[in-house]
Amino acid sequence: MRALAVAALITVALAFAPPSASAYMSAPGRASAAARASDAGHASDHDHASRKARRMNAFFWARRQAGKPYEWGGTGPGGFDCSGLVYAAYRRAGIRLPRTTYGMLRSHRLIRIRASQAKPGDLAFYGSGHVELVDRRRHSTFGALDAGTVIGWHQFSRWWHPTAYYRVRGAD
Repeated sequence: MRALAVAALITVALAFAPPSASAYMSAPGRASAAARASDAGHASDHDHASRKARRMNAFFWARRQAGKPYEWGGTGPGGFDCSGLVYAAYRRAGIRLPRTTYGMLRSHRLIRIRASQAKPGDLAFYGSGHVELVDRRRHSTFGALDAGTVIGWHQFSRWWHPTAYYRVRGAD
């Protein structure tokens, strides 16, 4: 009986005790602006890292296809055309893009960027009919070039170079 009375007394005391500072700060709407900004920054950093991971996963998956033949209309696994490789790589990374180069250029999923902003895994368009992935190497891209070639790295030239660069939403 005495133990029951002590337990009741403790319960009442806790019910009327002021909250601790940490409990007060964690209550909804009570955190300081600095704490909320800090939490938002961590979430933003995590989201950015996750998006970058998707871009790099697409890029590294595409690179593992090196040496496979160009195949018009191909989306793998035996061969790819230019947009088929990009489509398959980003699909493996969890991002759905339109299947064709023209569809990609019309897509809301792409964000136009300057050449100086391009990172590995971003998209490099050669006119409106060809797309490859930006590589780390300066003056080259990675992709499926044309019939009779294999998937790999392609050097820029005076006549052959990207005309536009895009980042994929969700993979930035």
